[in-house]
Amino acid sequence: MRTLLPPVLFHAGMERPEADEGETIDALRDVFLDMARTVAAAEGHAYRAVHAKGQALLKGRLQISDGLPEELAQGLFATPGAYECLVRFSSPPAEQLPDTVSTPRAIAVKVLGVTGERVAESEEQHSQDFLMVNGPTFTSPGPQGFLRSTKLLAATTERMPRTKAVISAALRGGERMLEAAGGSSGKIKGMGGEPQVHPMGETYFSQVPFRFGPYIAKFCLRPVSATLQALSNAPIENSEDSQRDAIQEALASGRADLVWELCAQLCRDEEAMPIKDASVEWPQELSPFIAVATLRVPPQVSWDDAESPGIEDRLAFSPWHALQAHRPLGALNRARRVVMAASRAYRSQHNGCPLHEPLPGE
Repeated sequence: MRTLLPPVLFHAGMERPEADEGETIDALRDVFLDMARTVAAAEGHAYRAVHAKGQALLKGRLQISDGLPEELAQGLFATPGAYECLVRFSSPPAEQLPDTVSTPRAIAVKVLGVTGERVAESEEQHSQDFLMVNGPTFTSPGPQGFLRSTKLLAATTERMPRTKAVISAALRGGERMLEAAGGSSGKIKGMGGEPQVHPMGETYFSQVPFRFGPYIAKFCLRPVSATLQALSNAPIENSEDSQRDAIQEALASGRADLVWELCAQLCRDEEAMPIKDASVEWPQELSPFIAVATLRVPPQVSWDDAESPGIEDRLAFSPWHALQAHRPLGALNRARRVVMAASRAYRSQHNGCPLHEPLPGE
């Protein structure tokens, strides 16, 4: 058995922005706002600039594991206990696409009633948010490559019907497939997408790193209850709301809670597990994901067409709703801070709907 190296200690020198990072992030903000405005003009309602289509809104409970070793008993995970939380399943595109257009899947967990020193500009918040996608790596190393892809995506958003034909390839295939969007319909038709499998059987990854007390970590959320594990790679029907329907069926079909493990992967080798390049998967043989908490979701109604859209309009999830002990790291996280804040402000203003940070018990 391989002996694990000790976790790498975080130091300020790891967070040195590139000279043009600010300009790149501002450009990303502008491109995403343009896409949000295009969608709002077409659909009469402002949605999130990313992860626009909510597939489920759930209430759950996060139980912090007891007996964690020192390197894992950090921040939120320093003391065993239970927290109420909200869980949102979503699809990453900026549009309300039918689920017949296959795209990546995402999950956001908002842990409520969290106390402790917070990152700047989140002092009025009281949650710790975890945002994850069903893949371990990001499509670009950093903001520069992401900006190039996003500009191409924005060009298709101006042609709304075509966007629906290429969006999944745009998000998963990156620049190469997006560039083909300017060509014939045959090229667009040949673009691939995510397989239509059950979103609750997936493992979700943070993709980018965070402070973990004095250390650095990535997170994942993996299914552990038998019901969820049986849904791994399980095909679902190809219909407009197939993901929403599949999630509701899974929650309604049993009496037991659905259970996931929230896991942390500590950085133990700065070269093999880079902080600045989000396109590199951290090798699990050097540092496995280890469970630090358990997420339990009881049977419930996961989506109500009459109420859920309004609840979504009032909610905001961000990796920067965070304790200082779990401060987001890297250029992509710094970009998310600016882009998500702009998206939230535009969405709230356009819809005339103030955002609300929920409290435990609500």
